[in-house]
Amino acid sequence: MLIKTRSLALTPCLPVHTIIGSVSKLKMDRSGKMSTRTSTGGSSSSKAAPTMREFVRVDGGAGTRSQPEVIKFRLVSYNILAQVYVKSSLFPHSPSPCLRWKARSQAILTLLKNLGADFFCLQEVDEYDSFYKRNMEDHGYSSIYVQRSGQKRDGCGIFYKNNCAEFLSKETIEYNDLVDVIQGETSLSADKQNETLTNTNNGAGPKNVHCLDDLLSDSSVKEHHGDPNDPRVRLKRDCVGIMAAFKLKDPFHHVVILANTHLYWDPEWADVKLAQAKYLLSRLAQFKTLVTDKFECTPSLILSGDFNSTPGDKVYRYLISGNSLSTSSVRCLEELPLPLCSVHAFTRGEPPFTNCTPDFTNTLDYIFFSPSDCLKPVSILELPVLDSPDITGGLPNYSHPSDHLPIGAEFVITKD
Repeated sequence: MLIKTRSLALTPCLPVHTIIGSVSKLKMDRSGKMSTRTSTGGSSSSKAAPTMREFVRVDGGAGTRSQPEVIKFRLVSYNILAQVYVKSSLFPHSPSPCLRWKARSQAILTLLKNLGADFFCLQEVDEYDSFYKRNMEDHGYSSIYVQRSGQKRDGCGIFYKNNCAEFLSKETIEYNDLVDVIQGETSLSADKQNETLTNTNNGAGPKNVHCLDDLLSDSSVKEHHGDPNDPRVRLKRDCVGIMAAFKLKDPFHHVVILANTHLYWDPEWADVKLAQAKYLLSRLAQFKTLVTDKFECTPSLILSGDFNSTPGDKVYRYLISGNSLSTSSVRCLEELPLPLCSVHAFTRGEPPFTNCTPDFTNTLDYIFFSPSDCLKPVSILELPVLDSPDITGGLPNYSHPSDHLPIGAEFVITKD
């Protein structure tokens, strides 16, 4: 969720070598068919339905129907915009009726139901116990959830169809644990190298746009006080993620690891997001090893979420740096991270935007997967273009209950 506010002064960055050298020291803890109803964003009716779009096939996916021994499943990642962040004063471009909880909650539920995914990776989930858990259970989904640290009310959830997948194991990720890595190390210096790192974020979020919970809560005011060079202040952003292993059931058994996360928002603190990305892939690699050994399998791997990073910026390039097909390079790494590539980049190229407001429109949300001979994307969820009537004026609106768009992919797994 992104809103307009005053600019913060540029603060020094966390040295890359500090995090790169320290992350390795961390120990592991802890299909239904959709409707095609559409409505325009400018509609004045509170009964307007959310826009539904189709999954479209991508090159190379046409031949899967002739293969009897394949598992096909659909995954959707969606920042649903936590209701705690929704205020008319923060979304003056949005019609007031579509911001109300009763309307938004039903619109989100209708959208999820019609997307018919086997897995939903949702970010900014509040009202989990009171609404989403119970209502998604009514539609055949079980779920796992992690709430953000501190006093934050939202979190990340993975919802999965009971008739498609069996839950095996999970771990949560709390990026505040990064503070423990650098305890005892010297304060950060504002040298030219760090200044360059901050400026390489390439606009991964509007410069004057911040997450509401970091702006309006008393705890957030205290959070930004103190020395921003102190990693105990800088790295404590209360961001989280969750990863889990599932056994796909039909027509044969295969283990897949899904990870869902929401990285820090601030474009001027690119070093913090990069540190979180490094910790994420480190923990994910450890979890993959644990699952491989415990269940004696070779799991497939999919990572999705709101990364608050635009295509080509430093976080994005790091996340795909372990893929031999990637043209990007990451220097000074002790070892390359897990091989990952973006579903959209792998198929048709990154979309022009997944977040759309009058002040900021760009791509922040991704589904990454670890390429293999057995796991391939065969279709992706169609996304609107900037001149689509349902996008006009910015989100959220009657057609889209969040300021983000859902992104999705359909994968096939072939038998070894």
